[in-house]
Amino acid sequence: MSGRWLRRLAVRPDRRARLLCFHHAGGSAAAFAGWPALLADDVETLAVQLPGREDRFAEPPYTAMAPLVTDLVDALAPVLAEPFACYGHSMGARVAFALARELTAQGHRGPEVLFVAGSPGPSLPVAVPGWDRTDDELVEYVRGTGGVPPAVLADRELLTTMLATIRADLTVVATWPYRPAPLRCPVRAFAGASDGYASPERMRAWRSETESSFALKVLPGGHFFPRDEPARLLAAVSHELRGALAPG
Repeated sequence: MSGRWLRRLAVRPDRRARLLCFHHAGGSAAAFAGWPALLADDVETLAVQLPGREDRFAEPPYTAMAPLVTDLVDALAPVLAEPFACYGHSMGARVAFALARELTAQGHRGPEVLFVAGSPGPSLPVAVPGWDRTDDELVEYVRGTGGVPPAVLADRELLTTMLATIRADLTVVATWPYRPAPLRCPVRAFAGASDGYASPERMRAWRSETESSFALKVLPGGHFFPRDEPARLLAAVSHELRGALAPG
């Protein structure tokens, strides 16, 4: 199953759908390791692993959205024949969105629902921090977001090895040229109540990215609120996905 790109976190023989999860900048598939236990039993969780991290560390990370999405379409083709949804956090939200648009453009099956979190609506002129700054400034940015474990921040050598991947990930988002092309599937947005970058107001701008229904749910926490209370987020994801798969 697209061995380099996907991590099947739990096998669900009686699945009704798969949830494809896309990690944040500098993150990895490991961010979703605990999700299967908190999702509905008929949802199979597949986490996307991009190059430049963990077991794909030796592979150069992408620095542009177009080639990344092109390769994702090819890599994920084996799992797109049955119902699926996409969840993306921060950078992952933009990647999942771009993938959904590309699938539609190529005539492939699209997601039943697109779940996005931690990323302002693509139509907003919100600058992506850090990607074009010095290494020291980038370190301060990632320190402020809480996206890198304290043990890594304390190990300058290890942190330095990660900076190239973090910068590349942020570059993918910062240099992606936005154009209006609304999806046909529902979009469900989640915002951390105290997230200064992807505030509830900015997350509400995802409304313009779909011709279908839209809803925003605000949860306690900052930019990485899913790590604090994943059960509340995943209960909402399960509920929304169940509704999307209901007959009629």
